[in-house]
Amino acid sequence: MFVVVGATGNVGRTLASTLATSGAAVTAVSRGRRPGAVPEGIRHHRADLEQPESLRPVLAGAEALYLLVEGAGAHVDMREILRVAAAGGVKRVVLQSSQAVATRPDSPSHAPLRAIEDLVRRSEFDWTILRPGGFASNSFAWTEPIRGRRTVAAPFGDVGLPVVDPADIAEVAAAVLLDRSHDGRTYELTGPVLRTPRERVADLAAALGEPIHFVDQTPDEAREQMLRFMPPPVVEGTLAILGTPTEAEQRISPDVSEVLGRSPRPFAAWATRNIDAFR
Repeated sequence: MFVVVGATGNVGRTLASTLATSGAAVTAVSRGRRPGAVPEGIRHHRADLEQPESLRPVLAGAEALYLLVEGAGAHVDMREILRVAAAGGVKRVVLQSSQAVATRPDSPSHAPLRAIEDLVRRSEFDWTILRPGGFASNSFAWTEPIRGRRTVAAPFGDVGLPVVDPADIAEVAAAVLLDRSHDGRTYELTGPVLRTPRERVADLAAALGEPIHFVDQTPDEAREQMLRFMPPPVVEGTLAILGTPTEAEQRISPDVSEVLGRSPRPFAAWATRNIDAFR
């Protein structure tokens, strides 16, 4: 049995479904459950990583645990989570981390995730670590202004990043869980090409069949907006990546292709698949 933590999110929901389709037994874990968020036929368990004991009922007899730690893991006791997992008989852990753990080693915004990676590597478990870059699904933040005004305001409109489709992350995660040959590996997951915010808005407009106006937002305007729902260190780390990406952050990683045997999906494919959210 595979236990998928964060199973109602953009990655976890697809991962749970992909594993179940392969014939594997899956338990989906999340703090809550939105209607339709967990595919039919998949067992769901409510738990909170900030309360590790809440995981104990679902980990007994599990073969592997997929860990997605929200909010960069600042309030999670990973030692206790791993202790509970070991007590339940879990042998393998697949951790969804972040590309910035490697590309921004001195950034306080990702220090908790770096510490979690280190704990997983030093643990008794077989492990695999996934480090995705920016998510295509971050564009859901544009849903309201596109639906209401056919306008998007974003900073650094002409700075490109190889954003990754969450469905690709999920398919890599499923492949890793189903094949032990990936044990001990760290994979960096990106999209196939650099795509700027302005170009991503154009992709959404093409999928929508209507023009969308792009407005260049200043970094200060973006900061003020992001601080409404993100802590300051995460805001500063995010703005640094968006505005002044390193060479490593603009690199097209071969890892999705290596694991899946195909190229990563482009942003335009994500836009087409999710365009109903923007209508």
